[in-house]
Amino acid sequence: MPLILVTNDDGIRSPGLRAAAAALQVLGQVVVVAPVDQWSGAGRCMPATSEGRIYPEIIHVSGTVIRAYAVEGTPAQVVDHAILEILPRLPDLAVAGINYGENVGSGVTISGTVGAALEAASFGIPALAVSLQTPVEHHLGYSEEIDFRAAAHFTLLFARAALRQALPFDVDVLKIDVPARATPETPWRWTRLSRQRYFVPVRPMRRRPTDPGPLGYRVEIDRERLEPDSDIYALVVEEVVSVTPLSLDLTSRVSLEELHRWWEKAR
Repeated sequence: MPLILVTNDDGIRSPGLRAAAAALQVLGQVVVVAPVDQWSGAGRCMPATSEGRIYPEIIHVSGTVIRAYAVEGTPAQVVDHAILEILPRLPDLAVAGINYGENVGSGVTISGTVGAALEAASFGIPALAVSLQTPVEHHLGYSEEIDFRAAAHFTLLFARAALRQALPFDVDVLKIDVPARATPETPWRWTRLSRQRYFVPVRPMRRRPTDPGPLGYRVEIDRERLEPDSDIYALVVEEVVSVTPLSLDLTSRVSLEELHRWWEKAR
């Protein structure tokens, strides 16, 4: 029976986490290991201050009980604790999500959802990072108004495929972003990561530098320069499900010849 790790960055109480776990039950043994607290925006960070305490939990979904653990730490650290201390073996699949809020564009390395999936992938585990487009005001809460049914459908769809067939070479994570108004019948398509930022930081409003001033953010899109094959275009313009293959290899695709030419001109 496949062993599936389900995690997130929103925390153990997230309805999106429950939706993913419920959808994946039909594929194998699901074990939920998620942060105790909200860690949106944590990326793949590993702060030395995390103490890593582990608390057993029980999650009730669809009339059944799923083993769960809440861990004091970031999403990436939670994945490490799951692999090193909790699971009986390496999972066959890791699923991070379903996240409150889309993760698209050049800022995806900020995402704790993506960070958790990349951390799992670094152990050789195929991984999904699943996010649902939601209003910014819901990103840090557990609103029950958000309907995760369509996102759960696509989580199951691609999880089943990843268990049946190994991901292609250099594909370590499938990043899946589901439009807010999606249904199970909404089309999906392969996309590339847009080079646009999407979530743009907002300057704090404060009178003195020593006043509290947390950064906010807003959605900002340059539609004239938006790449038609990108995740942002698919999600926002076409309103289809965006599926973006991610690689742990962050090396630029520039050719060595072009690098040599640049160096000769620059020196």
